[in-house]
Amino acid sequence: MQPRPRFIVFDVNETLSDMAPMGRRFAEVGAPELLATVWFAALLRDGFALTVTGGKETFSQVGEAVLRTVLTGATLDRPLDDAVGHILSGFTGLSVHPDVPDGVRALREAGLTLVTLTNGTVTVADQLLTSAGIRRHFDRLLSVDDADAWKPAAAAYAYAARACSAEIGEMLLVAVHPWDIHGANRAGMRTGWINRRQAPYPGYFATPDVTAPDLSDLAGQIV
Repeated sequence: MQPRPRFIVFDVNETLSDMAPMGRRFAEVGAPELLATVWFAALLRDGFALTVTGGKETFSQVGEAVLRTVLTGATLDRPLDDAVGHILSGFTGLSVHPDVPDGVRALREAGLTLVTLTNGTVTVADQLLTSAGIRRHFDRLLSVDDADAWKPAAAAYAYAARACSAEIGEMLLVAVHPWDIHGANRAGMRTGWINRRQAPYPGYFATPDVTAPDLSDLAGQIV
């Protein structure tokens, strides 16, 4: 890929963080583990719906409201408020995927500037990267809380470019979500898709510039 990007922009939730433990959080309050996947998908759906219609709420606000809906009808072993608090607190204890530290270090050692751009909070991203011992490799942690809209709206990616004093074409987004890849492409960023599950890429979305099974492989293709 020529020329090489100057900035690598990382999605956080599921791209860097391993969210599998969130399923256990659901199980610990008496709900099915599968509800974790249902909840996260519904959270994104409602956030996107707000974005499309010109609204905006924080990831935390939407996440809690959707969680209360998803838990309705579940046989819980504690009051609903306590169950919601227990599940949401799981975000602060997540770890990065095993391939992330080496991939991050390889990109940084190649002289690239690393930043995050999340629909979630900077606090969660900071805790995640600090716990993994790789926070120092990131110049900036960005959240759409400070943008005009959630990803995949173009305004979110434009915000990242402004925050980094960069041209958007100098940036490459790394994500596991095809919808994020598509949004970044349409906004003018280059893109790298991490396909850890070896799933087919949806043909109705813009094709990523780089595809890899993990971050270490993707870093090798970029540098």
